[in-house]
Amino acid sequence: MKNIKYSILALVTITGTIFTSCSSDDDAAPVIVNEEEVITTLTVTLAPITGETITLTSRDLDGDGPDVPVITVSGNLAANTTYNGTVVLLNETETPAENITTEVEDENLEHQFFYTVGGNLNVTTDNFNSDSGGNVLGTTFNVTTGAASTGSYTVTLRHEPTKPNTGLADAGGETDISATFTVTIQ
Repeated sequence: MKNIKYSILALVTITGTIFTSCSSDDDAAPVIVNEEEVITTLTVTLAPITGETITLTSRDLDGDGPDVPVITVSGNLAANTTYNGTVVLLNETETPAENITTEVEDENLEHQFFYTVGGNLNVTTDNFNSDSGGNVLGTTFNVTTGAASTGSYTVTLRHEPTKPNTGLADAGGETDISATFTVTIQ
């Protein structure tokens, strides 16, 4: 009789453990996973009112692989000219290529583009478009050139930056992509 009591007690304990371990979580809200964008290509198009449109492209088709991005600049910028700028991000690992710019604009509160100048490049970048909170987004902008010069022009997309900010140095967040172009104004 004693063995039967222990057997029943063991069976009740095991059954209770199984039922409490397999509780239903159907009532819990699903966790939404927002996967990081895959960005293989960044293209900046600079279009003046009159004159030649210039494109700056960084293409890294192997992503984090061993190959370095291929950087191209289609031509020189004209001195003392204002260009209307746009930036397009693509994921070219998919066919057809996925336009990541659309996702950045949809999630505009979580993104911001920064444009920084290095060397002697005589350029200012301003008149950025805004996110839905009235802060800078930067998928469209103006570039104004000054006198002839050469230097670097870096385009950086930050994910979850502090907004508003005074620039890349205090923006925080994580860099989704950054590309540096050697640019000449003539």
